[in-house]
Amino acid sequence: MKNTFVLKLILQITAYMVILAGLFFVPAGTLAWPRAWLYLGLMYVLMVAAVIHLDRTDHDLLVERAKRRGQKGQPLSDKIILPAFLAAYYALLVFIPLDVFRFHLLARPPWIVSSLGLVIYLVGWLIVYLSLRTNPFAAPVVKLQAERGHRVIDVGVYGIVRHPMYAGGILVFVGLPLWLESYAAALLECVPLGFLALRCLFEEKFLRQNLSGYADYMRRVRYRMIPYLW
Repeated sequence: MKNTFVLKLILQITAYMVILAGLFFVPAGTLAWPRAWLYLGLMYVLMVAAVIHLDRTDHDLLVERAKRRGQKGQPLSDKIILPAFLAAYYALLVFIPLDVFRFHLLARPPWIVSSLGLVIYLVGWLIVYLSLRTNPFAAPVVKLQAERGHRVIDVGVYGIVRHPMYAGGILVFVGLPLWLESYAAALLECVPLGFLALRCLFEEKFLRQNLSGYADYMRRVRYRMIPYLW
């Protein structure tokens, strides 16, 4: 049963990669984009490896994250903000090839900056993965998981900031356009990141009201996503 579930997830990842390829190469008007191919291949390997490893360490978390986005118990604010964030993010993905191959709004980053972008992306992805490894309640939507014994997680990366997955997401969202050589897209990432920050505020309000011990956790761990800043 588990093997069938993991295979299904890998097939979904494969389909997702095909969609991403379309979002990149159709606006670009060419398949001759080595950086995009490297990103897609690297992302595919990382996602499949993460699924296989998480299935061994926390199968229930994978099952939870595989559920649809609109769920019972999810507050209305999250049902609005999450789709808005995803729409902004995917719009930015389409904007990257348009800027690189057509608009040329800003000069391309030098190779050292674009290479640093890939490093930033990988560090961000590692933080996201560590968040999943640490928090068995890291559902894709905001909700109280009482049936799973939902409790506050305050160890590992969650002892540094309250939303390490979002913190890693910041690095991912900024690193990718730099690697794909679009300064303009890196600047415009402030739009989806704004929705992410807004979601963070509403999520904390929900958890403070519904999850026992979360208010104390907020006092112990002061920063939301960026240490010593916010």
